[in-house]
Amino acid sequence: QVQLVESGGGWVQAGGSLRLSCAASGITYSIFCMAWFRQAPGKEREGVARIGSWGTASYADSVKDRFTISQDGAKNMLYLQMNTLKREDTAMYYCAIGPFCSWGWASYKYWGQGTQVNVSS
Repeated sequence: QVQLVESGGGWVQAGGSLRLSCAASGITYSIFCMAWFRQAPGKEREGVARIGSWGTASYADSVKDRFTISQDGAKNMLYLQMNTLKREDTAMYYCAIGPFCSWGWASYKYWGQGTQVNVSS
């Protein structure tokens, strides 16, 4: 059974940085995509960054050049380095895994419980 556990969220001032982690276990896909999504109150869940098991990463325009997604296959870890954070980055952040890369949340079968990121001005 696939399990994803996020950590690293918290409070940070605008302009600051946070690093989110996602510990994965039970992955049976030989080829897969892992992604970070976020959801703010009253808004739809949106894709932030994604990375295929082959290593290619993609980013939403809103976070490009500020966020970096990475994975450590040996440790089954997924990371999201978030720099120059803005108030609009405030949201619950989720990691997810699925058989192919997509910006649509429905493409991802397994999800973590989320970690809250709050950016204050």
